[in-house]
Amino acid sequence: MEGSFGPKEQILWPLSVFLGIIMCKVVYEMTRKVSTVSFKGYNNLTKLQKIEWNNRGFSTFHAVVAAAFSFYLLVLSDLFKGGSEEDFLVYRKSLLSDAMFGISVGYFLSDLAMILWLFPSLGGKEYVLHHGLSLYAISLALISGQAHIYILMVLFTEATTPFVNLRWYLEIAGQKNSNIYVYNGVVLFFGWLVARILLFIYFFTHIFLNFDQVRTMFPLGLYSLLTAPPIIAVMNVVWFWKIFKGMVKTLSKKRHSK
Repeated sequence: MEGSFGPKEQILWPLSVFLGIIMCKVVYEMTRKVSTVSFKGYNNLTKLQKIEWNNRGFSTFHAVVAAAFSFYLLVLSDLFKGGSEEDFLVYRKSLLSDAMFGISVGYFLSDLAMILWLFPSLGGKEYVLHHGLSLYAISLALISGQAHIYILMVLFTEATTPFVNLRWYLEIAGQKNSNIYVYNGVVLFFGWLVARILLFIYFFTHIFLNFDQVRTMFPLGLYSLLTAPPIIAVMNVVWFWKIFKGMVKTLSKKRHSK
């Protein structure tokens, strides 16, 4: 792996990781202050519940930023469009994708540190595995300058995270019987289906159709691309099944209560 640690990267990479960590701290504190004033039930939460409430605040913020930038780079920009046959997709990158990866590294470092520090209050072994794999894959793509297109596809799946967090917020607030809880559950189901199931099918299909390019990557990058995403995909399917059962249970209760 030759890497792409040039003069610009020497400034951009550490700065973006640092900004990602600072982003988490700032949003965590903002969530705490806004919630203290705006939500009466916040002050009645336990210490651990307050920590998780604030933690999910910066989790939601990162998810929105990551999904928005990934969508722009993959769909709206020209980064992965056109080009010559020699200009392989797996080697295309930009300062913007580097910056987004650095910020995400800062986020996953912060979130994983909190999960491990308070384990298992903020998440069990599956969260540690998910965050560890994500941190590894993003860091490898950032350092090598390869497979940015595939890491951006995976980062776009963060679009479902705000709905996961909203579901938790509503449960803590005692709103499991509210219409918004039901609507959020339905949106989460279809959002997960599109972003974490169908998109991963497209992801693996894209790799297969462009394997002549993929196989030119450095060995560690190639093997990581062929192993880490399938693990995350299996986890997504397991979580999808749980979301489906939860949605069916909620809709059934709502129908019987009428």
